[in-house]
Amino acid sequence: MTGALDAHVVVAHAGLDVHLSVRPGEVLAVMGPSGAGKTTLLDAIAGLTRLGAGHVHIDGQRLADAMRHTPPSRRSIGLLGQDPLLFPHMTAVGNIAFAARSAGSSRAEAVAVGEEWMPRIGLAGLGDRRPDQLSGGQRQRVALARALAARPRLLLLDEPFSSLDVLAAAQLREVVRDQLHGTTTIVVSHTIADAQALADRLLILEHGRPTQEGSLGEVLAAPGTEFAAAVASTSR
Repeated sequence: MTGALDAHVVVAHAGLDVHLSVRPGEVLAVMGPSGAGKTTLLDAIAGLTRLGAGHVHIDGQRLADAMRHTPPSRRSIGLLGQDPLLFPHMTAVGNIAFAARSAGSSRAEAVAVGEEWMPRIGLAGLGDRRPDQLSGGQRQRVALARALAARPRLLLLDEPFSSLDVLAAAQLREVVRDQLHGTTTIVVSHTIADAQALADRLLILEHGRPTQEGSLGEVLAAPGTEFAAAVASTSR
């Protein structure tokens, strides 16, 4: 199994200084108040933001440090946020096939991958629809499949459920949980339900620094900060 992450992310202008280690196949949830640096953390790991210091290693490969910056397209990292950012001129299958093609599949293989993903994400029969013909929850499902079809070593989820209604969010959490299949994942969220549904560990990030980290049970049972206590109070 691949996808071991070792990172020390320092982004001075954002006040961010975080040591991070995620085991292959592990799902780490990151929670914190607005402005804590959660999205900047993911952007730095993905290569969208340059490091001021520190490093990003995946499977022992150095992708970034203060002097080195591997482009996002060469990191084998998937990133899914609130906006699915699907190609509007492509069908659902076409969007997924694009990712498989980028990962090295032939054109025919990529189309087959796209078609195989549709029932896996609960959208059988909708492969020929374009994004504007799908609901918000359906678009996020296609975006998830596209991210996983690229066979990333690491998947980053930046509040992908927050723009959905309660039912659609709950359904998408189930799809994500069922489809990760050992993919190393970091999920950023404001909602403890996301961590409870998906994560093995929880990291609390405040003012650009980790303030508590451990299993979900450990953090929720003995919160170390006011924010962590507020999170724990919503988990019951």
